[in-house]
Amino acid sequence: MYILETNNLVKKYNRKVILDNLNIHIRDGAIYGLIGKNGSGKTTLIRTITGLIKPDGGTYSIYGVSNLNKDIFKEKKRIGAIIDTPAMYQDMSAKDNLIIQMKLAGFPNYDNASNLLKLVGLEDDKKKVRNFSLGMKGRLGIAIALSNNPDFLILDEPINGLDPEGIIEIRELILKLNKEYKITILISSHYLDELSKVATDYGFIDKGKIIKEIASEDLLKDIKPKFILTVEDLGSFVNYFEEHNITYEVIDEKSVNIYNQSNLAKLIRDLTLANLIVLEAKEVDETLESYYIKLMGGQDD
Repeated sequence: MYILETNNLVKKYNRKVILDNLNIHIRDGAIYGLIGKNGSGKTTLIRTITGLIKPDGGTYSIYGVSNLNKDIFKEKKRIGAIIDTPAMYQDMSAKDNLIIQMKLAGFPNYDNASNLLKLVGLEDDKKKVRNFSLGMKGRLGIAIALSNNPDFLILDEPINGLDPEGIIEIRELILKLNKEYKITILISSHYLDELSKVATDYGFIDKGKIIKEIASEDLLKDIKPKFILTVEDLGSFVNYFEEHNITYEVIDEKSVNIYNQSNLAKLIRDLTLANLIVLEAKEVDETLESYYIKLMGGQDD
């Protein structure tokens, strides 16, 4: 089941198309990593599906209910989101901040505040927010987003500016919310290495379109180890690779990537027996970042 699905979603600002017939599909129970460069439409998409802005075309559905249906407002109550940095009162404690946010949201009582703070690891912290680390502020922000007990949590750049300790804290909290509390999570992030540690699904967005969606297990099949060879006579090597059905990619006039080969030593030995001289060889594991760059045609974020 898709808890979020869009159908040719369009959003324009001053005639500039930001979302261009965008289609996204987020499975129930997923941690969906939304990846794209600045200006690709990530935040506009998030603002649209949370109801902060209206689409100019197309539709979206949340838990199967279309945005054209009046019941969509009920389904939106199942969403918690951090889009911009939540406003925090610097001279108040985490609990006081959370209660104020719950009051502003119209909750009849604040009995759940202590449980939320315990969930994010801030239950015993009495100091003022001004003395919090960025990681602690990030966890408080997530507690605020969880105050309506959502089934679907949206996090826009949740680890921006955090130190390594803060990043680990947020990562562990995301995994806990997903695995133990069964919360589906959409994460928009530029930190691809960190995203690869939590995401179960990915969507790659460019110029307002989702250009590819892929599950993490399928992505791992595509992200394969490769050998990088620096060679003396590229043309002779290319001929050899073609004759022996070796998957390759020319980098420049002296270098080539080799895929689908499990034994570097054997490959070099075979090449040497064919009188082909390898000047340098190394094994490299591809990453989510390199996959993204290749998908975007070599243009980095």
